[in-house]
Amino acid sequence: MAAAMLAAALALLPAQGRAGTACEDEPLAPRKLADAAQTALTVADALEQRDAPLALVARVGTDLSAQGLVYSHVGFVVRDHPAGRWTAVHLLNECGSDRSNLYAQGLVNFFADDLVNQDARIVWLEPALAQRLADRLRALPQGALHQPHYNLIARPGSVEYQNSTAWVLETVGAALAQASDRAAAFAAAQRDGFRADRVHIPYSKRVLGGLFSANVAFTDHPVGTRLGGDYPVVTVRSIVDYLDRSGHVQAQREWRNGRAMETLGAL
Repeated sequence: MAAAMLAAALALLPAQGRAGTACEDEPLAPRKLADAAQTALTVADALEQRDAPLALVARVGTDLSAQGLVYSHVGFVVRDHPAGRWTAVHLLNECGSDRSNLYAQGLVNFFADDLVNQDARIVWLEPALAQRLADRLRALPQGALHQPHYNLIARPGSVEYQNSTAWVLETVGAALAQASDRAAAFAAAQRDGFRADRVHIPYSKRVLGGLFSANVAFTDHPVGTRLGGDYPVVTVRSIVDYLDRSGHVQAQREWRNGRAMETLGAL
């Protein structure tokens, strides 16, 4: 059965290898690969059950429970993308550096990127928006709205920096307003009802705790924010809450600890 599962999962892998946060050429442990393959098959099966060209899929790549958050990363999953039947299109930080890139990955790769767990959430969007997004993503790199200068806590609307969730939000805004630049795309999402989340990082912890790395730029935020410690950011929760409030969400499904949730959990 495990062999059959892995064989079927090969259809969810693109031609390219792993990409993103994994920076060493070490083979993935068999157990982790099997878990990622199982999640990929579960998600692909759910996607096949609905006639939608695109959905959002969230995963738990970092433990954000201290901030009251569950999902740390979200990407678009596109049906019949040039790279495969169900292809995750998302922005990834390059190995903890200050750079990022856009990737088209199979679902196994999407869930095999050294995650905290295999919890997952699918968010289906209303048909017109989903189709516009799918068309846009199939045409990449045209209209990519990508700023390669990465900041984990990028200020919403920042011109100098971007992170994975900001790219998703701005891509949604561009599809809503046919915007051709990042500033216009973010403004469109704001007009449509987006409100940023806030994460608290005390100044003392930032200085004494050594919270400095190439992919975190506190200077993207004004001095008042840095002294107060409440940083506005685009989170998975803020994206999904915004889309739901604005009437763009058609349906959602979620899996925690390998089990389908009858009632959706917190984001």
